[in-house]
Amino acid sequence: MEKLIKIFKVLSDETRLRIVSLLAEGDLCVCQIYGVLEESQPKVSKHLAKMRDLGIVNIKKQEQYVYYSLNRESETYSMIFDLISSQRESIERLKDDYKKLYKKDEILNSCNPR
Repeated sequence: MEKLIKIFKVLSDETRLRIVSLLAEGDLCVCQIYGVLEESQPKVSKHLAKMRDLGIVNIKKQEQYVYYSLNRESETYSMIFDLISSQRESIERLKDDYKKLYKKDEILNSCNPR
C-alpha cells in the first residue's frame, strides 16, 4: 500500500504526468522532453529522477545521450500509463505536448549533451 501511495504522490504533479504522456509514445532523450515541455533541463531532470527512484521510468544510455522509457514490466504502472494516455485527447495541455513531438528529432539534433 505504501508504494502505491508514493506512486500516486509522484504522479500527482502536472509536469510528471506530461512526461508520462510523452514517454507513452516511446523512448525520449532528456533534451527532447524538456524541449517539448518548454521547461528547464534541471527541472525535468529532477522530475525524471523522482520517477526513476520509484521505478516508473527506465534509463538507457546510448552514445552521449540518456534515454528514458516507461517501465511497462509492472502491471500497476502499465495500467496507470494506459489511463494517462487515454486522456491525452481530452486534456488540452497533453494534446499540445503530443503535437510538439513531431519536432523531437530536430530537438535532439540541437541538444548539447554533457
